[in-house]
Amino acid sequence: MTEGQASGLKEDVVTISDLRRCDMGQTCHACVKYLMFTFNLVFWLGGCGILGVGIWLSVTQGNFATLSPSFPSLSAANVLIAAGTIIMLIGFLGCLGSIKENRCLLLSFFFSILLVFLLEVTAGILFVTYTEQINAHAKEDLKEGLALYGSQGNLGLTKAWNIIQIDFHCCGVLNHTDWFVAFGENRVPDSCCFEYSRNCGRDRPKMWWPVGCYDKVKGWILENLVMLGVFVLLVLLVQVLSMVFSLTVCLRARKDKKNMYV
Repeated sequence: MTEGQASGLKEDVVTISDLRRCDMGQTCHACVKYLMFTFNLVFWLGGCGILGVGIWLSVTQGNFATLSPSFPSLSAANVLIAAGTIIMLIGFLGCLGSIKENRCLLLSFFFSILLVFLLEVTAGILFVTYTEQINAHAKEDLKEGLALYGSQGNLGLTKAWNIIQIDFHCCGVLNHTDWFVAFGENRVPDSCCFEYSRNCGRDRPKMWWPVGCYDKVKGWILENLVMLGVFVLLVLLVQVLSMVFSLTVCLRARKDKKNMYV
C-alpha cells in the first residue's frame, strides 16, 4: 500500500468516525428535545387540571378553607387557581420552546423554573429559621379567625373548621376553650363532638374532643414527614432536570444556527 493510499484510508476512517459521532449527537439531542416536550406537555395538562379544580371550588364552595383572617384571599380555591395558572404558563413555554427549539422561549422557561426554584429554597430556609415565630403567629391568627365562625360571608371558614374538627377529632386551635373566647360563652361547634347530635356543643361538654386542632394537624404532618420530604426532593429534582434540558436544547439550537452561516 502506498503512502497516498494509506493517507486516503485514514481520512475515510476519520470521516466515518466523525459521522458516527454526529449521528449519536443528533440522536441524543432529539431524545432530550422530545423528552422535554413530553414532560412539559404532562406538566401543562396537570396545570389545566389544578386550575379546573380551583375554579370548581371557587364556584361551588366559595372561599373554602379560608382559615386565616389576616390572609382572606389565601383559600384553597385561590391557591389552586394561582398554582394551576403558573404551571400552565411554564409548561406552555417548555412545550413550545422545545419543539420549536426557540432560544427565547427556552430561556424564558429556564428563568421561570429558576425563579420558582429559588423562591422554594428561600421559603424553606425562612421557615426553618423562623419556625417558632411562624408557629406563634399562626396560632394567634387562627384564634382570631374563630370569631368569624358561622358569621355571614364566612361560609368557607365555617366549613373548613367543621371538616378539620371532624376529620382530625379535635376542637379549637389549642383546645376547646378557644371557642369560649370566640363565642363569648361556654359552648363549641357541634363538629367538636365525638358523637354528633344537634346542640351537643352547647350542653354536653363530656362529648367534646379535648385536643386542639393545631397540634393534631402538626402531628399528622410530622407522621408523614418522610413522604413529604421525598415529594419535595422529587419536585426539586424535576426542576433541576428541566433547567438542564432547556439549556441543552437551547445551546444546541444556538450551535445549529451558527453552523447555518458557516
